[in-house]
Amino acid sequence: MTAHRLAPEEAAFYASQSAFSDPGEFVGWYTDLPRDAGALARVVREVMVHRVEGGQFGVPIAADRMRDDAESRYVDDILRLVVDRDGAPLAERRELADRFVGICRDFTLLHVSLLRHVGVPARLRSGFADYFGTDGFHSDHVVTEYWDEERGWLLADAQIADSGWYPMPFDPTDVPRDRFLTAGEAWRLVRSGAADPKSFGLRLPDGPMVGEWFVAGNVRLDLAALNKVETLLWDVWGTGAESDDGMTGEIRALYDTAARVTGGEVPFAAARALFAGHDGLRTPATVLSLAPFNGPAQVTLR
Repeated sequence: MTAHRLAPEEAAFYASQSAFSDPGEFVGWYTDLPRDAGALARVVREVMVHRVEGGQFGVPIAADRMRDDAESRYVDDILRLVVDRDGAPLAERRELADRFVGICRDFTLLHVSLLRHVGVPARLRSGFADYFGTDGFHSDHVVTEYWDEERGWLLADAQIADSGWYPMPFDPTDVPRDRFLTAGEAWRLVRSGAADPKSFGLRLPDGPMVGEWFVAGNVRLDLAALNKVETLLWDVWGTGAESDDGMTGEIRALYDTAARVTGGEVPFAAARALFAGHDGLRTPATVLSLAPFNGPAQVTLR
């Protein structure tokens, strides 16, 4: 890929829906929507609420929606919940009580789906954002990467596309690359000693999930998403570890290889070949889902 030009094969791949982003029977709800990445991000923001925002913003969230909505792997299932709760056109703002209760991945998946529908190449990127706090911690996060004909690949965050809730010193449809690090970039910083592995991950009420093992897991998720396999963030498969104590030289070497492909400018053919050719990275038909509320289960993907 040269600057501001996308090879036809790559453009066609990322402008077409995946099994996860396909609206299916709900494609009719995509009529009369804007084509601009920022406007589409605001459409997403106004039909969804993040399940942690109940505490952050005093939003009442029903317990069953907190537990179950974000288990929706596919856009058609997300849209089914959205339109069942409010049958207004998708571009109309929903009341908070009627919104889909998701996480960053869900905001991004719907945004990517809308962009692909209007012919804009787009893909999910798993990584870490530093803009949800002030202490330099990089929170586990997922954003959109979309193709701009003038500037190339740009990052957008539909979750923060509301200046009232998330006043940011940057445009949420042009997230600076030093504020969101893709998982491969984070891995390379950790491996070089330039970053503390414990500054990447999730801070949870019962303790943090941080470290090399967590970053490696995000590299695996990011490589899958680059291949349009946009799983839930708690779907687990392949080669990895459950803590830093389980990280081995062999595991680190594998993710060194994956980070060379996913960190920085992504070589399309190499990303496709690595994913297809390695059992430790390729998503199998059945994954282990470590659902935060519903518990672990083996799930067969579409």
